Amino acid sequence: MAEESRIQHSHSHQNQLEEERLDVLTKTGNKTGISKPRGEVHRDGDYHRAVHVWIFAESTQQLLLQRRATCKDSWPDLWDISSAGHISAGDSSLVTARRELEEELGVTLPKDAFELIFVFLQECVTNDGKFINNEYNDVYLVTTIDPIPLEAFTLQETEVSDTKYIAYDEYKRSLAKEDSDYVPYDVHGQYGQLFDIIEKRYKENTVARSLTLQKQLSRYAPVSLNVELTGLTDSDKEALVFIVKAAAVMDEIFYLQSWYSNPALRDWLKEHADTSELNKLKWSYYQINKSPWSSLDEDDAFLTTADSAIRMLSKATRTIREWKGLEYRAAFPMLKPAGANFYPPDMDKMEFNIWNDSLGKDQQKEATSFFTVIKRHSESILDSGLSNDKVGSSGDLYIVPYSEEYKSLLAKAADLLHKAGDISNSTSLKRLLHSKADAFLSNDYYDSDIAWMELDSKLDVTIGPYETYEDKLFGYKATFEAYIGIKDDEATAQLKLFGDNLQLLEQNLPMDNAYKSKYVNAAPIRVIRLLYNAGDVKGPQTLAFNLPNDERIVNDRGTSMVMLKNVSEAKFNHILLPIAGACVAKEQQELVDFESFFTHTICHECCHGIGPHTITLPNGQKSTVRLELQEFHSALEEAKADIVGLWALRFLISQDILSESLLKSMYVSFLAGCFRSVRFGLEEAHGKGQALQFNWLYEKGAFVLHSEDTFSVDFSKIEGAVEGLSREILTIQAQGDKEAAGLLLQKYGVMTEPLKVALQKLENIQVPVDVAPTFPIADKILQ
Repeated sequence: MAEESRIQHSHSHQNQLEEERLDVLTKTGNKTGISKPRGEVHRDGDYHRAVHVWIFAESTQQLLLQRRATCKDSWPDLWDISSAGHISAGDSSLVTARRELEEELGVTLPKDAFELIFVFLQECVTNDGKFINNEYNDVYLVTTIDPIPLEAFTLQETEVSDTKYIAYDEYKRSLAKEDSDYVPYDVHGQYGQLFDIIEKRYKENTVARSLTLQKQLSRYAPVSLNVELTGLTDSDKEALVFIVKAAAVMDEIFYLQSWYSNPALRDWLKEHADTSELNKLKWSYYQINKSPWSSLDEDDAFLTTADSAIRMLSKATRTIREWKGLEYRAAFPMLKPAGANFYPPDMDKMEFNIWNDSLGKDQQKEATSFFTVIKRHSESILDSGLSNDKVGSSGDLYIVPYSEEYKSLLAKAADLLHKAGDISNSTSLKRLLHSKADAFLSNDYYDSDIAWMELDSKLDVTIGPYETYEDKLFGYKATFEAYIGIKDDEATAQLKLFGDNLQLLEQNLPMDNAYKSKYVNAAPIRVIRLLYNAGDVKGPQTLAFNLPNDERIVNDRGTSMVMLKNVSEAKFNHILLPIAGACVAKEQQELVDFESFFTHTICHECCHGIGPHTITLPNGQKSTVRLELQEFHSALEEAKADIVGLWALRFLISQDILSESLLKSMYVSFLAGCFRSVRFGLEEAHGKGQALQFNWLYEKGAFVLHSEDTFSVDFSKIEGAVEGLSREILTIQAQGDKEAAGLLLQKYGVMTEPLKVALQKLENIQVPVDVAPTFPIADKILQ
C-alpha cells in the first residue's frame, strides 16, 4: 500500500535504496519508541501504523478503487483502497494520508477534506508466512460531490496500474463473496463500518432526523434577556456599540478554535437554513452548540460531513478540458477531537510530551501556555507546496502565539476596543479596554487581567481568552469569550460579606492545617445583568465565572468573580422549579427557593478562591493543582467549589454571619440543583463533578430515594457527608494526587441508578435542561 514510494520521497537526500523505517507499536497501538526497517517489521510481525484513504463520490454513491501494480510484494494486480501507505517513523497520520494521495493519484487536497472515520486493526499472514501484517490503519474518508474524472489522476507507476469507480454496495457485495479480483477485507468485521457509515449518512429518513433535532432543541428554553440601560451615561452607551461589536469577533475566533472546518460549516448552514425545515433545525441547533457536536449529548455529532460546506478546488488534479475542478465537503470527525483546533489533529499526548521534554524551560512554558497553539512543520510544508526535507531535530511540532494565529481577527477587535476606550469616561473601564486591546496584539494578558480585576464601572466587560474546558487533551489552551452586562449595585453590595470572610473559611476548611494558606485574597464579586455573551458560551449557559485562570495573578492577587443574576433567575424559573416539582419529596418542595440557589452559586464561585492552588509535592517540589491533576482538574475543581460551598454556607450560619433560615432550603435547593447539572452530560466538567457529589451524598444516606421516585434530604446526615467529601477532594488537591483524583471520579462521577431514575422522570415530563438566551439590545447593535 504505497509503501516504497515514501522511501524515495521522504528520504530523497539519503541513499535511495535505504529501506523505510516504521515505528514499532505495542499490541494496543502505542508507540514503543523503537523503529525498524519495513522488511523486518513484516518479517517479525511487529505492530505498526498505516493510513487508508477512501474517495467517495456523493452524487453517484461510488468509491474510487486503485489497481495495485504488478510489482507489489503483497496483493499484486488486485483492486484496493483509493490510496494507502505506511506511516514512516516520526511521521504523522494526516500528513501521510495527504501525501499518499498526492503521490499515488496526483490529487492534492487540504486537511479539511479528510475525515478520520475509524481505526482498523488488520492482523494477517500472507506469502507463505513470510509477510506478517499487524497493522493499525487510520481510515480516512474524502467526500467529493461528483466522481473525479479518471483521466484527471496522475498514477504512480510503481504503485498503481489503474483506477475505477464502483457503487459502494456493489463493492461491499464483492468483498462479502471474497471475489478474487479484490484485496480481501472482512465486511462483517471492523471494516464493515465504512459501508455502515456511508449508508446511514445517505439513506437517512429526513422526517425522523427532524424529530430528533426538534427533541434536542426542546431541551433549551428560549429566554430573552432584556436589560435596562437607564444607569449608563451617554458616553458608556456610545462605547457599548463598539464593545458589542468586539465581542462578536470573539465568536469568530471561537468557531475556529473548535475545529478548523467549523467556520465553513457555520456559513454553509446559515446560507441554507431557509431551504427546508430540516436545514432550519440544523442551523438552530448548531447556533446553540457552535459546532457539529452536541454539548448535552456528551459531544455526540448531530451533523455529519454530508451536511457540511462544499468547497471548490480548480487545481487539485491535472487539468481536464470541460471539467471545472474538484468539489469536496469540508470534513469534520464524528468524534469530537480532544485537542480541538489547538493541536494538530493527529497529535497524541505522547508525541506532545516527548517534544515538550526536548524543549528548554522557557519554551516549555510557551508550549503549555494558555495563549499558544501547536502546529506541525510537515503540515505547513504540505500547505505551502514546498518540497519536504525531513524536519529538524527539534521535532515536527512548533509553537504559534494567539496574537499571530488569529492576527486579523484580534486586530479588528483591538481597534473596536480602543475606540470604545476613547469614548468611555469611566477611568477603570477605559483602562480595561485599552489594555485588553493591547494584549490581543502582544499576547501578554497580565496587565489587562489586573485591569479586569480592578474594574469598577456600571458597564461591566469581560473579554478575551479564559476558560480551558475545550482542550480535553491537557486543559492548557484558553478559548475566547465575552460577557457584557450592567452592574447590579444593590446585589453586589450584599455580596461583600462572602469576600470579607474568605480567610476565616480557609482557616476552618476540613483538611490538614499544613495545607492551608496563611493568606487568602477575597475574590471581589460583581453581580451583573447580562446584556450579551459571545465566543465560548455554547450549550449550557454559565451562571457565574471566576477569573483570571493565570496562576501568577491568582497567587499575587487572587481572583474576581462575576455573577449573572438574570441568567440565574431564568434557570431557576424555567428549570429548577419544574425539577423540584418532579424529583423532590412533596414535604420538602417549598424549601427550594431562589435566594438559596443564588447564594450557593455565589458561594461556589468564592470557594474556587480557597483551598489548594499552588502546592508542594511530597518530594518537596513546587507545583500547581492544575498541572498535577491534568485532565481530572476541571471536574474535581467544580466539585470542590460546589461541595465546599455548601460546607461554607453551613459554617457561616454557625458563626451567625448568615441567617439560620437558609439552612434547610440550601440543602434541598442543592439537591434539586444536582439533577439540573448532571443533565449537562458527564463529559462536561460541571456535570461530572455534580455526579460525584450526588453519588457520594446518596451513598452516605444524606440523600434518600422514596418509593414514588422522589428524593429528600436527611438533615441528620447531610452535614457529615458534605464535610467528608470536602475533606476528600481538598486533600487530593493539596497532595496533587492524580491517581486518587482519577479513582474518585471513576467511582462516583458516573451515571448511577438513582440518577437514572431522576433523569428519566425529567425526560418524561420534558423539563428543559438549560436556557438559550437572545439579546435584543446586542442584536439591534449588530444588525
